[in-house]
Amino acid sequence: MTEARNSEVATQAEDIKARKERERDELYALDISGVEWHCAPGTEEHEERVEIAYLPEGAVAMRSSLDPDTVLRYTEAEWRAFVLGARDGEFDLEPAPEGGGVAGE
Repeated sequence: MTEARNSEVATQAEDIKARKERERDELYALDISGVEWHCAPGTEEHEERVEIAYLPEGAVAMRSSLDPDTVLRYTEAEWRAFVLGARDGEFDLEPAPEGGGVAGE
């Protein structure tokens, strides 16, 4: 790769990083105090569960019912990539060889 091409690639990477930082800052600046939280059908109010809320422009907020003050936020593109990966089995857990837990625990 030439020096000019290396410089162009580095500039593009910096631009992408700056754009992602702006998107993150805007997403976390949103007031989500009035959003409606959703969980998987069939889960009970007292059960531990993951909850999501739909935000403007296709973004999504996610939290644990055990720690509702800690909220993660994802852009539409990030959420789409996650959902598609989950559908493709990218996050399927492998059973541990012994002990009945999950591998990696």
